[in-house]
Amino acid sequence: MFFTDTHSHIYLPEFDQDRDEMIKRAIDQEVTEIFLPNIDSESIYPMLQLADKFPQHCFPMMGLHPTSVKKNFRQELEIIEEWLEKRSFFGIGEVGIDLYWDKTFREEQVLVFKHQIQLSLDYNLPLIIHSRNSSREIFSCLEDFSKKNLRGIFHSFTGTIKEAQKAISMGFKIGINGIVSFKNSGLDRVVAEIGLDHLVLETDSPYLAPVPKRGKRNESSFLIYIAEKIAEITGIDIEIVAIKTNQNAAEVFRNG
Repeated sequence: MFFTDTHSHIYLPEFDQDRDEMIKRAIDQEVTEIFLPNIDSESIYPMLQLADKFPQHCFPMMGLHPTSVKKNFRQELEIIEEWLEKRSFFGIGEVGIDLYWDKTFREEQVLVFKHQIQLSLDYNLPLIIHSRNSSREIFSCLEDFSKKNLRGIFHSFTGTIKEAQKAISMGFKIGINGIVSFKNSGLDRVVAEIGLDHLVLETDSPYLAPVPKRGKRNESSFLIYIAEKIAEITGIDIEIVAIKTNQNAAEVFRNG
């Protein structure tokens, strides 16, 4: 039995003091594949250094996070495109629209998201979508490309059953992290309704640590608690949760 963490920012400074030990803990917990979404130009080198040090376990992606979309977004996109030409990546991410923290660059976020959707098609790479207070805008953008064989993950999903079903119908998997273990999150109902066929596991480390680690720095080894919660909700053995979510992750990242 092994697990795939489809979304983990373990290259960030929060792990500078114990990164190697943290990765060993993950491997000891059978979390053997960790996908690394980029944030912006400043996170590229730390991410790639980690991926190059642990090439059998850490797999980098390339993208511009919506909260990093500022006045210089064109320059940031140029840097992303330069890297996509220079080496292989496993996805376009983390991308999307975030209208929770700041709506100043709302129009720019939409433009940048659409640009990166096209990059995912141009490079035949999955799209790793960040959606916060922006479901309507996200789906509107995706619908412009709906006949283009999109694939990817709705990362850190917190939407409704209907939104999950819509995302699935457009070719996406649903990323479930520690939020599923939070009281009153409502994700248990979504997981129960859609089942394992369209789920992937993620931690979003160092954020959103699951119960019983809530409030602490999250890390990839904590993925086991998310898997256990999904097993509890679905009434399916945790080994089957591992097998099925690994298959789903492989479908996202390796097909094409």
